[in-house]
Amino acid sequence: MDNRELRMDNHWLPFTPNRSFRKDPRVLVGADGMHFTTHDGRQVIDGISSLWCVGAGHNRKPINEAIKKQLDTLDYATAFQFGNDQAFKAAEMIAAMAPGDLNRVLFCNSGSEAADTAIKVALAYHRARGEGHRNVFIGRERGYHGVGLGGMSVGGIPANRKVYGAAMMPRVDHMRFIHDPVNQAYIHHQEPVWQEDILLELENRILPLHDPSNVAAVIVEPIAGSAGWYIPPKGYLKRLREICDKHGILLVFDEVITGFGRLGTNFAADFYGVVPDMLTFAKCVTNGVIPLGGVICRDKLYDAMMKTDAPEHVIEFFHGYTYSGHPVACAAAIATIDLCNKEGLYPRAAEMGKVLGDAFHSTFKGLPNVIGIRSLGLAAAVELAPIAGSPGKRAYDIFVDCFKKGSLVRPAGDVLVIAPPYVVEKSHIDQLVNTLADSVKAHA
Repeated sequence: MDNRELRMDNHWLPFTPNRSFRKDPRVLVGADGMHFTTHDGRQVIDGISSLWCVGAGHNRKPINEAIKKQLDTLDYATAFQFGNDQAFKAAEMIAAMAPGDLNRVLFCNSGSEAADTAIKVALAYHRARGEGHRNVFIGRERGYHGVGLGGMSVGGIPANRKVYGAAMMPRVDHMRFIHDPVNQAYIHHQEPVWQEDILLELENRILPLHDPSNVAAVIVEPIAGSAGWYIPPKGYLKRLREICDKHGILLVFDEVITGFGRLGTNFAADFYGVVPDMLTFAKCVTNGVIPLGGVICRDKLYDAMMKTDAPEHVIEFFHGYTYSGHPVACAAAIATIDLCNKEGLYPRAAEMGKVLGDAFHSTFKGLPNVIGIRSLGLAAAVELAPIAGSPGKRAYDIFVDCFKKGSLVRPAGDVLVIAPPYVVEKSHIDQLVNTLADSVKAHA
């Protein structure tokens, strides 16, 4: 297939510069293991787990077979007033993986829907407890919680606020970002130690401004993944948990990226030893094969909503999606979790993460325009000085160049990230890192 056979007049690509894409399309037509096949027959290493999704590698037969079997058994059933066996089983497995008393799973279809669901759970929970005045939400600068209006509101992405600000939730505030570019430019499989308490602003300014009794929840990514793999200061999440507990505020971890093995543990909550009140997930739960997301809630949230004087035929939580707990998606999740456990892929991610981090720090430090390197778990980022007047262009050009040379890396502003599937081998890492390094030097 060549470009002349591609009919591109109808498909409006998401989060893509469409004008640039049409001039030089990047079309994927096949995938297996660690590699994509392009429309022109080339092999490209998937260095980003296809946007953090494909932890177990592409075209895994146990997952495919589970999907085929489910299609022949129960293809779809409404989630309203009914359950299905696969949803119950998937929820049980996911709850068993979660820390503490995170035992109640609300299914949806994506991380964006999961963020909006968590916001609604927080509001409904406080109302059920007689504290409906708790309707302020606190996110973090540069935080990403999907593209729903709720997730964009608690998120801190300037581009979202510029275009969609008029439709965003009004009672939202944001904590400062978690990166110190001067003192913590280079992070190698460790938690950065800050000399200042970055959460003093939350305690001394943000909470007093709104009054803590009005705050429903704080929502953060344990690691700021979409922004470019920024790692929080040592003790940050534990201190955030303590502040929320002190004021009766719910703590929500957005683990759409960090959940299901990226840090070598089930969730970042396990890695950091902090149990949130809600945990959102998506992506790797099905190996990216079929959309599935959800929110895992602590028992107390569910219990509070079940304690109602309303008749039993009345819905306790007025929320859900047509495809919540889709039987085929849940079958994919069950098979993915089983496969990852059988092959020990989460511990393997931790092991290969050290290989990736070592390669990043030994290769990129000292290269032209490199101003930061960060690695933790099976993900690493190199940050580049922007081109004056054209932020993001240097990284975008390097991304395109790497793709042409057979390596898929992810640009995020002026950051380039590699986060490969957990089945990655050292030879793959070497190729990804060397290709990226050569391109960084070529675009100096």
